[in-house]
Amino acid sequence: MALFVLAGKADCPHYAKAELLADFLQTVLPDFRIHKICMLPNAWEDWLKDICSSNGWKHQSSPIVWRELTERGGKAMLLGGISDFLEHVQGYYGIMSDMSTELMLSIADENHQATQLYLQDEENRRKLHQSCHIWINSALSPICYHLVPLLFTSGIFTTVSSVSLHLLDTDASEESLLALKIELEDMALPQLHAVTVHSDLTRAFQSADLIVLLDDRGPDKDTEHLNQVVKRFGQYGSLIEDNAHKDVRVLVAGNVYTNLKCSLLIESAPSVDPRRIVAIATQLEGEARTQLAMQLSVKSSDITDVIVWGNISGHFHIDLQRAKIFRYKGAIWGPEGFFKDVLDTVCDRKWLKNDFPGLVASRRSAISLKTSKPAAISAGRAIITVLSAWINDSSPQEIFSLGVASTGQFNIPAGLVFCVPVTFQKGEWSVCSDVTITEELRKELEAAVSEIRAEKSSADKIRKKRCKKSSLKS
Repeated sequence: MALFVLAGKADCPHYAKAELLADFLQTVLPDFRIHKICMLPNAWEDWLKDICSSNGWKHQSSPIVWRELTERGGKAMLLGGISDFLEHVQGYYGIMSDMSTELMLSIADENHQATQLYLQDEENRRKLHQSCHIWINSALSPICYHLVPLLFTSGIFTTVSSVSLHLLDTDASEESLLALKIELEDMALPQLHAVTVHSDLTRAFQSADLIVLLDDRGPDKDTEHLNQVVKRFGQYGSLIEDNAHKDVRVLVAGNVYTNLKCSLLIESAPSVDPRRIVAIATQLEGEARTQLAMQLSVKSSDITDVIVWGNISGHFHIDLQRAKIFRYKGAIWGPEGFFKDVLDTVCDRKWLKNDFPGLVASRRSAISLKTSKPAAISAGRAIITVLSAWINDSSPQEIFSLGVASTGQFNIPAGLVFCVPVTFQKGEWSVCSDVTITEELRKELEAAVSEIRAEKSSADKIRKKRCKKSSLKS
């Protein structure tokens, strides 16, 4: 049996001519077999160099043809290019090719398109069957306990067949983490491929596609806590740089130095697109909507597009200029989808100015005082809401508040991580540019900028001091 291998560029007309002739020979000659390798032009030269190097051949053009002699105990034998193949076929089988140039070009074009589609389908299939790696820190926190089941039951990962879940907690014992692993495995979640637990940073964020960073436990004193945050999130950023996929998505959530943590990650992972690392303020949005709903006697889900500006865990401002209320039982009613502006509906302006900001700011701490635990259920739901919008898209008009690296919008200094209104579409977020910056709002933004800059300055001093100590030791 004669087994030939024909390889060439997908857009090569000579490859098309050799391919058509080989197909014909395979149909009329029972002992003739051909294996075809069709490659995209940008991959051809490297592949040809490798195959020639491994076999000791010299060949520089497309196509290349060789005969496999492995069944006879020998190495593959190079036949050559298109001329050599045509000459061999004519000499051995008495068959010639009379393919026109126009037909050769037409088949070459078809080959190129078909190869591109095939490789794209293969990549899609690979991604579909490839496990998505999700990392969550502070694995033993109540927030993580609420978050993990939601990841698998909220329909976020509809295009992912399996998820590998990595749970990191450097403050936890190995036994506690193993107990959590067993509990998750016992849930028998169809998408859950594997659960791994980590009590150190040795392999942190390996192959990560998605990272959710919650608050680490830390000292009560602000200066000691800031020191820990600077150290830990600098480490996290370096590990993301070294171990995670470059298209990783990173969500920073929590109650302490949220904007600063996001900033430290961006600085320590320079090869990751800063747009892939964000801080979320959705929990704050929910707390604001609840206070408004109680005041207006509606459900909090009937209020949308509340905007949070500034420092998520510090000086923030709740902006209602785009906020809407649906199904409000007022003097004017409308069909499904009818809404009124919240600012036109809240009559008690004194409450809105004096009481509302304090009620929003204190709601989470009030829960923690009563339970001695963080507001875990709402925190988990907030993370899921942002993930769903980011991965699966939301309505293009729906507004979310996100801490992102500024590019100078609204006169916010470029590079500063600042919470602004965004919309999600096609897996990307965009800052809303059509918001009005009133004089009052401008002052709030300036106050938030000053606070974030002060936090950043303190963090920079800590890092410089640590670098100085390291250089003295060395």
